[in-house]
Amino acid sequence: MPRLFPGSRKPPALAPGTLTFAGEKKVDRVGVDQITFGPDHMEGSSVTDLAQLRRRGDEGLITWIDISGLHDTDLIAQVGGIFGLHPLALEDIVNPRQRPKVEDYEDHLYVVIRNLDFDESTEEMHSEQVSMIIGPDYLITFQEMPGDVFDPVRERLRRGRGRIRTAGSGYLAYALLDAVIDHYFQVIEGLDHAIETIEDEVLADPDDAVLQRIHHLKRLMVHLRRMVWPVRELVTRLERDESPLFAREILPFLRDLQDHVLHVADTVDAFRDILSGLQDLYLSSISNRMNDVMRVLTIFASFFVPLTFIAGVYGMNFEHMPELHWKYSYPVFWGVIVVLGISLAILFKRRNWF
Repeated sequence: MPRLFPGSRKPPALAPGTLTFAGEKKVDRVGVDQITFGPDHMEGSSVTDLAQLRRRGDEGLITWIDISGLHDTDLIAQVGGIFGLHPLALEDIVNPRQRPKVEDYEDHLYVVIRNLDFDESTEEMHSEQVSMIIGPDYLITFQEMPGDVFDPVRERLRRGRGRIRTAGSGYLAYALLDAVIDHYFQVIEGLDHAIETIEDEVLADPDDAVLQRIHHLKRLMVHLRRMVWPVRELVTRLERDESPLFAREILPFLRDLQDHVLHVADTVDAFRDILSGLQDLYLSSISNRMNDVMRVLTIFASFFVPLTFIAGVYGMNFEHMPELHWKYSYPVFWGVIVVLGISLAILFKRRNWF
């Protein structure tokens, strides 16, 4: 199974806030997109010059900047300088091994979560770190590569539906977190289908390949649990810290998000128990198959042991064995053998041994 967190680690003993990319380069060029919106305003464009980035809070507008690619530390440092981001937040952004968490840096929040995708054809899981900087009139997302689960949010912004254009950057952050967590349910559905397939194979014809798939999925569940369970604490902190970036009206939505996270976490634990049960079922099936083989061998041995005994007695080279000189010895011998074999077969059948 490929590692879920590939790439090099950050060199040790660096000064805090040092920007050193410690992941795998997934894009050749960093992409920067900007969406500015308000109750009656919406515009979006790709940014080629960072001088185009600016806050629009004085006009009552919110700016969402989406950055794809983390390897260009100079660009990320420039973005941090434009928006006054904390050096430790920038350091965490370029190190895509972060545990889901939220950090409060007074005038902005740093939130990190992992976007997951499960390929049913290969039964492989892919993980990508998504970092968010939430400010009073802006939100910046940092992703490892283009392509995400935020298209429904972008579509809502274009159409101006609901409260997303009027509820500020905190509500936008909730909408993005909700999109990531909702995608977890698609991952859960794919894993559910894979587990059902394995269960059918275990019951039908278990082999070593099935056991390897069980071990593979159990390992996936360990990684999935490590990435999902910290999200509970993340959402809880957003709900309870009473940050001014999250208005009171947003708290019910965060509580709903917490319910979704708990549902996913409970499902992951249930899947782990099911896979452990499938492993025990596989071992029981193999044991039963071995017992069936041993029963067949025992039945054959039970047939031939008395017959071999009789043949062995009259196969000895003793000189004085009167039956050997009797002209009916050979047919009597076979008669005894046949009657004994039939009697054993009837006995085994009555006892349901075959």
